[in-house]
Amino acid sequence: MGFRLPRIVEPKQLIRSLSNTSRAASSVADVPKGYLAVYVGDESNMNRFVIPVWYLNKPLFQELLSQAEEEFGFDHPMGALTIPCKEDAFVNLISRLNAL
Repeated sequence: MGFRLPRIVEPKQLIRSLSNTSRAASSVADVPKGYLAVYVGDESNMNRFVIPVWYLNKPLFQELLSQAEEEFGFDHPMGALTIPCKEDAFVNLISRLNAL
């Protein structure tokens, strides 16, 4: 029979961890089932969009994701899907997807 000793955590790490958890929980609660949140724009002006998951299967959206990956990679500070493109281009793409 074994037991584990509690891990010692620095206070700053604990506060940072708890604030990230509460922020993530509140933003997850805002997204209905079957949708996901994406951040669109440049680093200084990100806007959040909630889009249907089925967009991920569409070739137009996949092309946008491929271009974003090639140019910027996947390491984003927002912690969510981030698409660094102009907002009007993204809205245009969504309009085209909704017309299909």
